[in-house]
Amino acid sequence: MLQVARHPHIPSYYLATANRWESCPVLQASIDCDVCVVGGGLAGVSAALNLREKGFSVALLEGAQIGFGASGRNGGQVIAGFACDINTVRQQLGTEPSKLLWDMSVEAVAMIEQRITQHDISCDWRRGFLSVAVKPRHLRELQAWQHELETEYGYMGTLLLDRLQLAEQLASERYQGALLDPYSGHLHPLNYLLGLAKAAQDAGVSIYEQTQAIKLEQGSRARVITEQGVMSCDHVVLACNAYIGRLVPELGRTIMSAGTYMIATEPLGAKRAEQLITNNLAICDTNFVLDYYRLSADHRLLFGGKVSYSGRQPRHLAMAMRKDMLKVFPQLADVKIDYAWGGLCDITVNRAPDFGRFADNIYYLQGFSGHGINITGLAGKVVAEAIAGTASRFDVFSKIKHKSFPGGKWLRMPALVLAMAYFRMLDYL
Repeated sequence: MLQVARHPHIPSYYLATANRWESCPVLQASIDCDVCVVGGGLAGVSAALNLREKGFSVALLEGAQIGFGASGRNGGQVIAGFACDINTVRQQLGTEPSKLLWDMSVEAVAMIEQRITQHDISCDWRRGFLSVAVKPRHLRELQAWQHELETEYGYMGTLLLDRLQLAEQLASERYQGALLDPYSGHLHPLNYLLGLAKAAQDAGVSIYEQTQAIKLEQGSRARVITEQGVMSCDHVVLACNAYIGRLVPELGRTIMSAGTYMIATEPLGAKRAEQLITNNLAICDTNFVLDYYRLSADHRLLFGGKVSYSGRQPRHLAMAMRKDMLKVFPQLADVKIDYAWGGLCDITVNRAPDFGRFADNIYYLQGFSGHGINITGLAGKVVAEAIAGTASRFDVFSKIKHKSFPGGKWLRMPALVLAMAYFRMLDYL
């Protein structure tokens, strides 16, 4: 079990089933390294590991504990693509760059499986993902997307399921059909991250927990100031996402925090779980404000959804999430909820990832918009390539244009709430 610290993890199913992790020291000295990574989530840890494999000396600073943020609390779904429609990127960058980005997202899924195998990470990795259509027009859109995947992006092997075929995979009458992707999948995100962090440590990365970066000084040798120490380095990678705070306020203008929430049922037993979701698939619906769910290794249903921009967790969270779950699986009315939790992710206006340079030697990775498990790993790889001198793949991402959220400091949240209310209304049409 993870040890309680000054900024402990929130209680969750993932925390209750976490692999052992030895807490790392607080930075209490002035230290030099080639690269300082700020942020101990999947993006930061992936960047640190990839950089160390390229021969750099690397230190990672985490303000709380490894996996404290979205990387340790999310839905665990590993899906090719991005949070945005790939055509969002295509309209900005053109056909070839969008094809390159799609291919990299597919590569990112394969990278996760490769890391799990290479480092023997116990994290319940499973292949198979269903995108389920709530309305008939959603099924038509999935059919068009399957055609585009095959003809424009060469992504073969998906299977369109009608309502009767879907019933063989999923015991819910809520949906019109689905698109089955056998290559995407799901895992225990906190255990995956802890395994990746252990691999980084074994490779020589110095990890400091409970070490919040409070100031960043630019220069040919950058300095990251913490409460009790200083990290001097040639390069900095900022992977703070929703927790960027006051460190670099400029980066916070193009992202906004969003709360998402999950529950875990009591164990259903192997037979009942298999009857609920055949073949242990990960599932996500096609609504704008979507539901996502899957089975755990101990045969619970892990069910996620809802969105909040106020920073406040919904009242009676377990009860509210259970109500959503029963819309999908009314046959679970007798089942207890053992865990309920939430957390913050960062979103961009267009939902595309936001990678770039804040200065020549200061890189940032953010804006995963709720679609981060595979793209964070890719982010760590391409930023390591860029720092090592081959920036072509990183630069494709950095060319995606991002707007600031409208409304400024005080009105951006109310403006987004109004916009989300509009899109939520479309889910009912």
